[in-house]
Amino acid sequence: MRSRLARLVFLTALLHLYIGWRLVPDLPWPPAVIVLCVAWLVISTLLTPLGVLSRWIESRRVADRLAWAGLLAMGLYSSLLVLTVLRDVLLACGALLGWLAPTLPHLLGLRAITAAAVPLLALFFTVWGFANARRRAGVVEVDVPIPNLPAALEGFRIAQISDIHVGPTIKRPYLSRIVDAVNALEADLIAITGDLVDGSVADLSEQTAPLARLAARHGTYFVTGNHEYYSGAAEWTEELRRLGLNVLQNEHVVLSHQGAELVLAGVTDFGAHHFDPAQRSDPLGALRGAPEGAGVRVLLAHQPRSAPAAQEAGFDLQLSGHTHGGQFFPWNFFVRLQQPFTAGLHRLGKLWVYTSRGTGYWGPPKRLGAPSEITHLRLVAAA
Repeated sequence: MRSRLARLVFLTALLHLYIGWRLVPDLPWPPAVIVLCVAWLVISTLLTPLGVLSRWIESRRVADRLAWAGLLAMGLYSSLLVLTVLRDVLLACGALLGWLAPTLPHLLGLRAITAAAVPLLALFFTVWGFANARRRAGVVEVDVPIPNLPAALEGFRIAQISDIHVGPTIKRPYLSRIVDAVNALEADLIAITGDLVDGSVADLSEQTAPLARLAARHGTYFVTGNHEYYSGAAEWTEELRRLGLNVLQNEHVVLSHQGAELVLAGVTDFGAHHFDPAQRSDPLGALRGAPEGAGVRVLLAHQPRSAPAAQEAGFDLQLSGHTHGGQFFPWNFFVRLQQPFTAGLHRLGKLWVYTSRGTGYWGPPKRLGAPSEITHLRLVAAA
């Protein structure tokens, strides 16, 4: 663990040096302002790792304050790094163009203009992303067409929330606003598709208490995400059940709705077996013993990459999260390297997969191009 942390700190320092090396000499600002920029890079080098390391500090108040500082610095640093790389690409293209066509007029002051633009744009994106992340998630309405849907299940509504990440920067008031918005939907069923917490029950039980107020006709159901396993999945399973949530671990329930049956199954996180071999995710096993004639079969699975197994098992709809929709540029492009779907409703054979962009955020309080959501899904008969 110590060696991994040391590598993280070393890499962070190197990348801050790269930003300073590429930007500072070209900044067209007064010396006093440039000194402040250099000072910020030094401070950011120290603060950024704290966003990850603060959880090991014993005092929760101190840890949370350091996490806030570190994660805000991480958000700004991320934009600085990406924009610095893009600036270098632009400068390289300009140099190549000048070499290929030396008679063309050069763009005077390009280095100075772009050097000034990088920190200004990074600050703008960070403030904008912060506002997006901290506001309450909006409601996204989604219709899911199901072949041969019984008339009694026409219009059955599911409220999905996912990836809230209650922890150092997301506390009880933030979660309480989400609970109020979900309850206002008066859905038939509430689904929480993992990554609810980042921390232990001892540290966060007071912050997650608003979950006890969630109310739906057929109840609230929860499946674990990878972050529950970082935070003590067994303890959180017990705590959430105490709050009145139904935790599905490779199992299902049969819901009777106006005379029709809906099978709701849930699996442990796709990577749960790395923490506990007995917790291996099993969509087929979750459906074992379910009635053959059920009107629709819905699976709650934290990661979209459970979809191939869910399709093979015979589910009609899978609800997932995990990806955050990429959360902010350019990480949305990297999600696709690990997950089959980044966000929204997609088809895999006969299976519909809906991937939520998440209802909170992880890491830096920052969202750009991937707004958080409370998803309100409605089952409708396929035309």
